[in-house]
Amino acid sequence: MGNRLWVTRRLLMASVSTGLVSGVIIAGPVVAAQDEQTNVQNLPAIEITAPPAARRPAPSRPVARIGAPASAAPKTRMYVYPTSPGTGRGLEVDKVPSAINAVDANQIKRTGSLNVTDALRDNIAGINITEVTGNPFQPDVEFRGFVASPVTGTPQGLAVYQNGVRINEAFSDAVNWDLIPTAAIRSVTLVTNNPAFGLNALGGAINLQMKDGFTYQGAELDVMGGSFGRIQGSAQWGKQVDKNYGVYAALEGLRDNGFRNFSQSTVRRFYGDVGYKAGDSEFHANMGLAKNDFGASATVPAELLDNYWGATYTTPQTTSNRVGYLNLTGKAEATPTWTLEGTAHVRRYEQKLVDGNPTDAQECTDPGLLGLLCFGDGATVANGVNGLPIANPFPSGTILGEIDRSSIRSTTFGVSGQATNTDQLFGHDNRFVMGATYDASVTRYNATAEIGTMGENYVVSGSGIFLGPTGSPQTIAGPVSLRTVNQYNGLYAMDTFNVTDAFAVTGGGRFNVARISLEDQLGADLNGDHTFTRFNPVIGGTYKITPELTAYAGYSEANRVPTPLELGCSDPARPCLIAAFLVSDPPLKQVVSKTVEAGFRGTKELNIGSLGWKVGGFRATNYDDIVAIPVPDRTGFGYFSNVGRTRRQGLEAEVNIKSPTLQFQASYAFVDARFLDALTIGSNSPFADGDGNIQVSPGNQIPAIPRHRIKLGIDYAVTDVWKVGGNALYVSSQYFVGDESNQYAKLPGYAVFNLHTSYQVAKNVQLYGRVDNVFDKRYATYGQFFDREALPNFTTGADFNDPRSLSPARPRAFYAGMRVTF
Repeated sequence: MGNRLWVTRRLLMASVSTGLVSGVIIAGPVVAAQDEQTNVQNLPAIEITAPPAARRPAPSRPVARIGAPASAAPKTRMYVYPTSPGTGRGLEVDKVPSAINAVDANQIKRTGSLNVTDALRDNIAGINITEVTGNPFQPDVEFRGFVASPVTGTPQGLAVYQNGVRINEAFSDAVNWDLIPTAAIRSVTLVTNNPAFGLNALGGAINLQMKDGFTYQGAELDVMGGSFGRIQGSAQWGKQVDKNYGVYAALEGLRDNGFRNFSQSTVRRFYGDVGYKAGDSEFHANMGLAKNDFGASATVPAELLDNYWGATYTTPQTTSNRVGYLNLTGKAEATPTWTLEGTAHVRRYEQKLVDGNPTDAQECTDPGLLGLLCFGDGATVANGVNGLPIANPFPSGTILGEIDRSSIRSTTFGVSGQATNTDQLFGHDNRFVMGATYDASVTRYNATAEIGTMGENYVVSGSGIFLGPTGSPQTIAGPVSLRTVNQYNGLYAMDTFNVTDAFAVTGGGRFNVARISLEDQLGADLNGDHTFTRFNPVIGGTYKITPELTAYAGYSEANRVPTPLELGCSDPARPCLIAAFLVSDPPLKQVVSKTVEAGFRGTKELNIGSLGWKVGGFRATNYDDIVAIPVPDRTGFGYFSNVGRTRRQGLEAEVNIKSPTLQFQASYAFVDARFLDALTIGSNSPFADGDGNIQVSPGNQIPAIPRHRIKLGIDYAVTDVWKVGGNALYVSSQYFVGDESNQYAKLPGYAVFNLHTSYQVAKNVQLYGRVDNVFDKRYATYGQFFDREALPNFTTGADFNDPRSLSPARPRAFYAGMRVTF
């Protein structure tokens, strides 16, 4: 039952909407395949920009490199406005009035993982990863209390972009991390406090920039295997032809049986890019395909985990994701100070979910209805898809279950245009950016529910009997067929003005218009047409106190509009079953977030290497936040609602040292997330009242958001060919989802340690290995309450006593691999 049990019964307060813009990209040099393994970066997680002509030949064997001192190095630039990926004129890092977090290809490769979220977890202070779905390739990424999750129905709070195209899915804003081709990633940057990224970026925007034939040249094969049947491989190749053309391609495949029952994963991904460059103009066409299948075990009652750490609770639970996309980008230098850029993309996404669950259907107990199936009270007849009562074909005493199936098919098209001007203003350096975006998506959503029998291993076996609409709205569990159309428009202008060489101010804003139409294909209950508009301003500044120290501060606003899924399930009188069976379309307000942040960052050259550090604080307040409200005593039923204000505030600090032989990183993040308004919600909490409700008071902490995160990482070159390293992660305790009133004991915190090593056997051959969870720590990354009376504990034959349902983390695992470069 797990991950779709009313959107995993979670009330995370994050939110997101939709738009078509690029994110931040990092300007960097051409990287040869063999160089990429050990290229050392200066500045905190930021690549150093090198002059285009400073191309270095491949060394006789891979060696670590360190850039020139800050006084001699070219200025680091980042693209913090909507722009074509890898092109345009970047903004100096010292002029960015917000926190900067970035991960490069080397840091991704060091994890030995085909999941980019592992690199984000290890290298960005504020990011925390939870496996709500029970599958490591479908994690929730939480940053500052905002979430980017693959779970349909989760209120999303982070916008995610790939090569300038937003990849939050159109129907629910979910983020399917498994569809991202990890080997092809050049850099990942997380930028906050910037409405130029359009809708959805309440907590920030994660931008993935991909490799091409100009930035990556050479070839590489990488194979790895290890615990739990893991076999994975990747291949990539890039080439620049006649200085004007670049070609790049990457292919990935993975098979993992998982440590839990029914949790196997299969991943297949392809990415390719063809580019043309002439002078200052550059054009690219890139495409991607992915076909992935997962067993998602989700949370499981704590009592079952006490007997077996790989236990599951209700299956089948499978996810099939398919995607295909084509992106076109272009840049042209109209004049020495004007740059024109544009993008166009089309994306086709398909998802199929099969979810075994408990069911409210049961034998009728009303004497006049014997021989039929009923809902809930035993006196409300369950209808089939033909509208007629369902005869009970099951022997008396059979434990019934339900297989809920849903499918999403979305086609998205988008275009954007941008102009950047760098003329001086009043004799001072100035950067002005203006642009417009348009994004449209058409989605078909379908859902069905099949009654089945529940076995003692919690596996639901279908019977071929499908539920249909019932007379009472509260028990509707029938088929759904819905067509939705999203249209998102954005118009923005941003300006960065250098008051002095040390002091720069940034101001501007973006106007968003969003229209969402719903067309019920089986009736009229879901029909609706909603339009949302908002202008989001930003103001900020940076001051270079010394050549090695910069202060920044900024204020911004952002918004996200309700998703089609939320709009189709927002009537308290007509709740939905597991966010799969939409029943009505009352209006919801858009979420508005107001954020202020400030901090310091700096670099310094020491005898032991290059020192980078940063420290900053933030406060983000959401107005009219949207959350999922469970319905008491109705397993899996709930609805979406605006619940007033929520707040997330905290502190982030990081220090790192990088040299040819040593790379060290330490970070700490504090996140305080709270409700600001009183709230009454349904819950399976032991502290719920007689009606199944709990009372949330202003100041109560938001569940599933740990307050403290500490990260340590080190890599040391023992010799020129042998490296060893490791990292440690500490995450503090957190409240269970369902305990918004903060009355139950917290889910315990955890500390986990990982080790890795590599050995350069020959110039082009490297062997590597890693051990995850070295001390075999048993811990859970996520917890919620569940309905203890929905199903018996087949282990004991009695009801469950412990209300906790947990997502167990992987035990100790060993992996080894080989990397060959050409």
